[in-house]
Amino acid sequence: MSTLRTRDLIINVPGRPDGLTLNMSIEPGQIWGVLGPNGAGKTTLLHTLAGLLPVRSGQVMLNDSRLKDLKRRDIARQLGLVFQERQDSFPATVMETALIGRHPWLSPWESAQGEDQVRAEQALAALDVDYLADRLLNTLSGGERQRVAIATLMTQNPDIWLLDEPTNHLDLHHQVKVMNLLRDQADGGKAVFMCLHDLNLAARWCSHVLLLYTNGDACWGPVETMLVPEALERLYNQRLMTLQADGVSVFVPAV
Repeated sequence: MSTLRTRDLIINVPGRPDGLTLNMSIEPGQIWGVLGPNGAGKTTLLHTLAGLLPVRSGQVMLNDSRLKDLKRRDIARQLGLVFQERQDSFPATVMETALIGRHPWLSPWESAQGEDQVRAEQALAALDVDYLADRLLNTLSGGERQRVAIATLMTQNPDIWLLDEPTNHLDLHHQVKVMNLLRDQADGGKAVFMCLHDLNLAARWCSHVLLLYTNGDACWGPVETMLVPEALERLYNQRLMTLQADGVSVFVPAV
């Protein structure tokens, strides 16, 4: 299983001075939630960890190699990303989209085979979109397309899952289903690192949390040490009430 690390990393948020350097290790079996207000750099961090944006300084390491030194195919076999927003430029069915996840494992002129098809079918079923397999992606609702995107990542089967707002557009039932699926992946040895807006999703499902502030400050650690009212109220500039439900803290804005 792969490990993603940052060494003195400063992400490149335009117009913002250098913030705190990030020295984190995202290990197999962990579920990380990245929390912060709009403009704190959550998506920028995620894209930097995926190698899609350059660092301002420092390094992103995939196992013992610098991410920038690796070939994209090698990266894609170990690390996958679900974007917050996607542009569907080409008409494709749901099944064709899910099978894109197998591309890192195929040679340039090789087509998906029976095992690839089975992986895609199983992933679509796990996200409750298997009945849409023959539908064009651009005819689906936002929530259906979000579940197809996660199914595509599941078909890809990387060791490290990076997700930007994975519950975006999802109804309550499918939010829970997706979060349980991510926990199952971590229990199986994957590492999950996702940006979230919902404190309560992080409280219930995450093992670790990274708090990103708009001035570049950051703090991170186990969820029980990070999700405390003092830190969260400073993070969001909002007073909170804390309740308990099934042994888990629930955070509610105080008005």
